[in-house]
Amino acid sequence: MFSLVIRYSKEVQAALAQNAPLVALESTIISHGLPRPTNIEVALAVEEIVRTNGAVPATIAIIDGEIHVGLESNSLDRIANDSSILKASIRDLASVTAKKLSAATTVAATSHIAHAAGISFFATGGLGGVHRGAQETWDESADLHSLASLPVLVVSAGAKSILDVAATLERLETFSVPIIGYRTNRFPGFYLSDSGFDLEYRAESAEEIAAIWQARNEVKTNNSGMVVANPVKNQMDFALHEKTLHEGLAAAEVAGIKGKSVTPFLLEYFHSHTNGESLRVNIEIIKENSALAAKIAVAAAQIK
Repeated sequence: MFSLVIRYSKEVQAALAQNAPLVALESTIISHGLPRPTNIEVALAVEEIVRTNGAVPATIAIIDGEIHVGLESNSLDRIANDSSILKASIRDLASVTAKKLSAATTVAATSHIAHAAGISFFATGGLGGVHRGAQETWDESADLHSLASLPVLVVSAGAKSILDVAATLERLETFSVPIIGYRTNRFPGFYLSDSGFDLEYRAESAEEIAAIWQARNEVKTNNSGMVVANPVKNQMDFALHEKTLHEGLAAAEVAGIKGKSVTPFLLEYFHSHTNGESLRVNIEIIKENSALAAKIAVAAAQIK
């Protein structure tokens, strides 16, 4: 008989027993988002940032069919250095666990597992969303549906700027997912601090965000997630961003790249055509978002 196994790291297990604040962290940025050995260096630094800000990090991944919430050093090393590690979204979880495979979890899958483990706060880099040309391909990220159905607060630097940001915001509105700008009235665009779109609500502190999160319980709107949009402080040069984006889109068209293959193609194009700028911004984003998520988790624990 197949039985699902969830492994908690010693640190996470102790935090759950003590009702200590926890912050979920995705693992795809380690396995697929950053080059080696920068990936494990950043992963360790991000976990330490969470601890420094008063919470416990819970990096999530699947190792040999077992879901891990919090990674011990050997598991983290495997996620960072094993080239056979898959990338799993929500739809992949049953197959990966049943077949005893190993995979890093996307934003959607990390949110799903975090909620199952009783973790409400999650720090990531940029959200997935509606892809360019989705009116023909119907291609949109599972991140949107996880936000619509899972009560997890996600701190991100907005949606990836290579997406159709306007359509992404429309979908989030349709799904009744609140977006709170952290000290900004503009929705950030991952590499850019401003995607060109206004936000209705902003908050000036982690405590204010925690209060909004708590208020969802009172008004019975707590069946979905919430996005905290935290703009990158030192954005990529705008001209470089626009040049790289337009050239990348043209290269994708010439190469016949379509559908869900476009986003990873464009991300890799940015990595290889910006002289390290996209990597610098990506690292800054995940560090800043992890610090903010930890502060919100601590503030929410104090409210309780």
